Formats: sequence, C-alpha cells, structure tokens
Amino acid sequence: MRLVVDLNRCQGYAQCAFLAPDVFTMHGEEALIYTPRAGEAQREQVARAVAACPVQAVTVDWADVPVAAEEAGGHGR
Repeated sequence: MRLVVDLNRCQGYAQCAFLAPDVFTMHGEEALIYTPRAGEAQREQVARAVAACPVQAVTVDWADVPVAAEEAGGHGR
C-alpha cells in the first residue's frame, strides 16, 4: 500500500503515530515522518490511523502493487 500525507493539512495531532508507530513518527512536536510504502502487516494499524486523523491528512492507495510484483505474476511481457 502507498501512503500520502498532506503535510500542509497535518496539524501534528500524532494520532497516526500513536496508532501505527511502525509507519508514522513525530519528529519534535509538529514534524511528521512516515514510511510511504507500508507492508501488508501494517494494514490494520494504518487503517485505524487514517480513520483517526482529525484533519484527514492521510490517504492510502490500498491497491498499490509494485511493478516488479506485477511482472513476477506473469502480467509482464
């Protein structure tokens, strides 16, 4: 899955960092650092973090599949 955080919208409430600490971390009191490609193991934590964001700054492309994985599945040339 691919994550995008609108850092202009993010207000540093840190709900995402609390609910998915392997994916989101706060640097100081306002700066958010996140992993843009989270693994399947974090799916439930990420879903909770997205739902908990009070300003809806986090979006997720749940169907995002790396190109190499698609080609390995026989959909390549």
